[in-house]
Amino acid sequence: MITPFVNNNPLYLITDRIISGLSLTEIVKQAIAAGVRTIQIREKNLSKKKLFTEVLSMKTLFRKHRALLIINDYVDITLAADADGVHLGHEDMPIETAREILGKKKIIGISTHTLKQALEAERAGADYIGFGPIFHTATKDTGRPKGINALIEIKNHVKIPLVAIGGITPENCSRVLATGANAIAVVSGILVGDIKTNTREFLKIIKNSGGGG
Repeated sequence: MITPFVNNNPLYLITDRIISGLSLTEIVKQAIAAGVRTIQIREKNLSKKKLFTEVLSMKTLFRKHRALLIINDYVDITLAADADGVHLGHEDMPIETAREILGKKKIIGISTHTLKQALEAERAGADYIGFGPIFHTATKDTGRPKGINALIEIKNHVKIPLVAIGGITPENCSRVLATGANAIAVVSGILVGDIKTNTREFLKIIKNSGGGG
C-alpha cells in the first residue's frame, strides 16, 4: 500500500468546481503546481462517465509529480482508472467490500464524525480516517463542529493516519496540526480565490509549524 501524507506535506485538497469556478483539470493543475501532493476528486454533479474521462486525462500529471489521486465514493472508477485510492462516506460501501474489490495496494479512507465510527473504521481495515467538521464550514453539512478537543481524543485512540476536515484555514491550521493530525483536508481555503497563492500560504504555515503528525 502507498503510505498517504508523506514527505512532510500534510495538505490534502478536496476538489469542488462549483466553489472554485474553474474546471476540474485546471484546479488540479494549479494545485499540483503550487505544491499539493494529495488530491481527492469530489465532484458530485459530474456524470460518472465525464468524471472517469477527466481522471484518466490527469493521471500523467499526478504520476509526474508523485501526487496521490484519491477518488471520492466511486470504487469502480478508482479501480478502472487505477487511482491510488478511494475515500468513502460512512454510509457508502463497507470497507471490507471495497478492499475485496480494490486489493491491498489501494488506499481506502473513510469519513467519520465520532470516536465510535473512527474505531470501527480502523478495525475494518481503513488506511486513514477523515474526522470533522473541526470548525464551522458551509462547504458540506456534516453537523456541528467537533472542535480541537475531539480531534485530540480521536488521535489518542486511533493508530491509523488521521485527516482533519472542516473549516480549516491558514489562521487555524497550526492548531489543528498541533494535535498530531497527520493531514488537513481543505476545500474553500484553497479553492476560493487564487489557488496557487492560497496553497503556498498553507504550505508556508505547515513548514513553520513542523508539518503533520
